Amino acid sequence: MSLLEIDNVTLRFGGVTAVNKVSFSVEEGEVFALVGPNGAGKSTLFNLISRFYDPVEGDIRFAGESILQRAPHEMAGLGIARTFQNIELFEQATVLQNLLVGRHRHRKGNLVSELAFTPFVRQEERRHREAVEKVIDFLDLQAYREKHIAGLPYGVRKVVEMGRALAIEPRLLLLDEPASGLSVEETLDVAFWIEDIKREMGITVLMVEHDMHLVSSVSDRVLALADGKALALGSAFEVQNDPKVIEAYIGVSDQEKRAVA
Repeated sequence: MSLLEIDNVTLRFGGVTAVNKVSFSVEEGEVFALVGPNGAGKSTLFNLISRFYDPVEGDIRFAGESILQRAPHEMAGLGIARTFQNIELFEQATVLQNLLVGRHRHRKGNLVSELAFTPFVRQEERRHREAVEKVIDFLDLQAYREKHIAGLPYGVRKVVEMGRALAIEPRLLLLDEPASGLSVEETLDVAFWIEDIKREMGITVLMVEHDMHLVSSVSDRVLALADGKALALGSAFEVQNDPKVIEAYIGVSDQEKRAVA
């Protein structure tokens, strides 16, 4: 059984079909990438998995269970965490505080015990802080622990958002363009972290990304999309050399060029 199954999913906005009968599965322990031109439906698929949108057709299953009846706020509890193209952090809170938000899924106390700050609550607080400190060490965020998000460089904010998602301790991590806006050096760091997230943390990764060098270096499998449809599935090399993918990116395939010549 696959960890995530997208089964014949379709989503329309008025007369526009954003996702058109797309099917694929993500196996536990792999890094799976969605690629394609702008408007291909990649982020729309993320929003379907995150339950921000409801498909008009098809099903989405996580660990064998359909999640179509689940609300967006239930995804973290199921073990699904995500980042966003546009960074979504609490600007006036510190890095540590933002990461602690990711621990909400694991909190077991109630309002009365929290107000009384009982021994159980204190023990839980220590446990959550220890978990967050491990994420801080993993992502080399020690120097920014007590700094407010509003004063941090863009690249650091991207890392903090990834850290908050990791603090949830997900089974499936959705990374929406993790290298967008980053320098070459920062993108290399992201590649190392994704590999370690898979190998050391045992987390399955599904990512949307335009940087094909990053995709090629970390992905086990790649699905290319265009106009809401699935074009090709395979290794990064196979997908990049698929005639349908080449045509979607540059408008004409090499085969057609040779035919014209």
